[in-house]
Amino acid sequence: MTASIAETNTELYEKVRDCVAEALALDLDEISPESTLLDELGAESIDLLDILFRIDRATGVKIQSDELASYVQGGIPDEEFGDEDADVITPKGMDQLKKVMPQIAEKDLDGKLSPEDVMSHFTVANLTELVASKLA
Repeated sequence: MTASIAETNTELYEKVRDCVAEALALDLDEISPESTLLDELGAESIDLLDILFRIDRATGVKIQSDELASYVQGGIPDEEFGDEDADVITPKGMDQLKKVMPQIAEKDLDGKLSPEDVMSHFTVANLTELVASKLA
C-alpha cells in the first residue's frame, strides 16, 4: 500500500518528504515512503514538531503532535489499545494499526508490539496519509 501512496498522492508525498528532509537536514534521496521517522531517519520529539510546523506551512494542514497518537489509535482508548499487563498491543489495537500503518501487518507483529514501540514504525507514507486525511 505504501507504494501506491507515493503514486496517487505524488505531489503531497513530495511536500511531506521535503518537510522531513528540511527538518532533519537530510538529502531527498535518503527518504522513501517506507522510511520510518524515528528509527531510520533519526527524528526526535522536537524534530517531529518541526516537521509538523513545516507541513503546516507547505500544505496548510495543521497537525498537533498529540494528533499523531490519536490518528494511530483511531479513537481507541489507551486501555483497549494496549494491554498494560502484557505490554503489547491488543488484538483490537492491532486491527486499527493495520488500517493506518499497513506495514505493521507485513512485519507480523501480532502479540509482539509494545505500545511504546508503535511510533518507531511510523513512516513518511503514514504521515502523508495523515495529511491527506486532514485535507479530505
